[in-house]
Formats: sequence, C-alpha cells, structure tokens
Amino acid sequence: MHIVRISLNRVRRFDSVELAPRPGINLITGDNGAGKTSLLEALHLMAYGRSFRGRVRDGLVQKGAEALDVFVEWQERAGAGGGERVRRAGLRHGGQAWKGRLDGEDVAQLGSLCAALAVVTFEPGSHALVSGGSEPRRRFIDWGLFHVEPDFLPLWRRYTRALKQRNALLKAGAAPRQLDAWDHELAEAGVPLTSRRQQYLDRLQERAVAIAADLAPGLQLQGLELQPGWRRHEMSLADALLLSRERDRTVGHTSVGPHRADWSVGYGEIPGRDALSRGQAKLTALACLLAQADDYAAQRGEWPVIALDDLGAELDRHHQQRVLQLLAATPAQVFITATEIPAVLEERLHPAAVFHVEHGAIQVRQ
Repeated sequence: MHIVRISLNRVRRFDSVELAPRPGINLITGDNGAGKTSLLEALHLMAYGRSFRGRVRDGLVQKGAEALDVFVEWQERAGAGGGERVRRAGLRHGGQAWKGRLDGEDVAQLGSLCAALAVVTFEPGSHALVSGGSEPRRRFIDWGLFHVEPDFLPLWRRYTRALKQRNALLKAGAAPRQLDAWDHELAEAGVPLTSRRQQYLDRLQERAVAIAADLAPGLQLQGLELQPGWRRHEMSLADALLLSRERDRTVGHTSVGPHRADWSVGYGEIPGRDALSRGQAKLTALACLLAQADDYAAQRGEWPVIALDDLGAELDRHHQQRVLQLLAATPAQVFITATEIPAVLEERLHPAAVFHVEHGAIQVRQ
C-alpha cells in the first residue's frame, strides 16, 4: 500500500496544499510549528477517524473555517492475483458533522474510511501505549484485528451493543431477571472476542520480541500478556457477570468483561511499566507498533503506510539509525517529519523524496 496523492484544505496552517509522495521513505522537513505534523495528522484522521493530537474541533480545523477537507489517493494490492488497484477517499469534517466518500461513493460510517486506509503512526504521545491507561492498549489490539480479521468488527459491535443495553438496565435499577438475557449476550460475544485478542497478542509477541532485540536489545523485552477483563482462569465470563451483578447494580455499570481488558509488557530486568523511563516506554511502543505493521503485512500481503512524527526529537541518533535501517529493508511507504535531514538519511539511506514545509506551503526538495 502506498499513497500517491494527498490534498489538504483548511487543516491548521494550510489553506490548500497537495503532496505527491513516492514509495519508500518520504522525509518532510520544516521548523517547529511550520505544519509538517499536520500532514501526518491528516493521514491519521483518515485511518483512525481522529487526530493523534486531540479532537478535530480542537484546532485541526483551521481557525475561521467551517470544516477541513482531506483527500487521499493510494495504490494497494488488488487480491490474490498480485495486481494493484487505485483507491480514493475524501473526508470533510467540521468537528461534529462529517461527510466521507470512498471510491466515488458516499459512506455512512466513518469506519468505512478507516477500514480502507491503514496507517501505523509513531508520534510524541505514543509512549502512552505502554505507560498510559488501558484504553489506548485496547484500541491498539482492536485496530489490528479490525484490519486483518473481517469478521472481528461485527463481533465487537455485538458486544458493544449488549454492554450498552446492560448498562442502561443497571442505571435504571432493573430487576435481576431483566439482566439475564444481556448477561448471556455479553458472554456469547465476549468469549470469542477475548479469544481473538489473545491469538492476536500471541502473534504480536513473537514479532515484538524480535524487533525489540534488534532495535533496543537493552530493553530485554520478553513478552506481551493479556488481562482479559475478568478472572478468566478462575471462572467463565457468564459466572463473572452473575457474581458482579449486585455490585454492578449499585454502581450503575458493568464492572467485568472484555471492555475492561488490558495487556502488559514483560521485561528481563525491568520490574514493570511503572519503572520504565520515558525513553524505554517510547522504544517499547515503537517495537509494538512495528510488530503490528509486520503482522498486517503477513496477514494482508502488503505493508501499511508508516508515519513517524518528529523522529529526531523522540529517538537518539543511534536508535534513529536502527529504525530507519529496519524500515528501509521493507517495501513499506514511510513518512518521517524532522526539523532537518537525519544523519543516517544523508550518509547511508537516501530518502525517495524530501519535502519542505514553510509559510503554509510545501516545496519539493528532491
């Protein structure tokens, strides 16, 4: 999968700009605050339905504008025959209301756009994948499953609908017999949902351990462990829901289940994520993200787009070199933002294209 055209209108500093990236490494340079990160934000918006810097209405739409527009055209593998097809997606977003099109057709759900374009992003806040709360870790697993297992989304939606219904009944003080059907539905969807997550994490573990050993051997990353959201080894999900029912009625929400799931990273010498330095958390997150991209490639037969924001500020020169060498050995299209050309790209690995952002415009340097 590689992008051939990106157009932005009313995105932060940009009135209207267009970029024609190439396969391989695309470097986007510019001073701090010039707007280079906005390009990666726009890609992330198309792939995840949100910016990695916050909500769309919190500054991504240019001040004074009603909405932003993003258009992306890319080539991807057409199927088992190995050919390629061109796809196009557009999104107008005003912070609340949005309108999207995919391959010339209107889309009813933002998820349709997110399912089409796969982008794995490493940015200054990515350390939260390891050191932050459980929600981004659940999203990380579910995003990967969403892209590589077509029947995962219906299963996730089934569980989410059942959870919403059960929580509504709990808040209303419903009688226990009214909860029986939704307990059954939660268990019927939640058990296979958890099995998918476990299988996916097992695959990622193998890749993440290998990547971390090459990228940052000092981490001694040893494994990824799923916490499913209930004491799975002691009881079934149906029994856990029944056991927690009175407590749930008191607090007004469901306290056990896959919506409370989490996962953790095991290290050889570091006792846990609370003992990690910020740099160690970043490197661990990067190993997990690259493992996710590698798994996508293995399952789908093509690499997702990889976006690395402000690489020079997030990693020292030694680790930058290891990351870029690793990515240069793959067929992935990579976008990197930096205030200046990283030394390794000047000395050893030559980028396919260099773009410079200045005064709300993008210039092609090579």
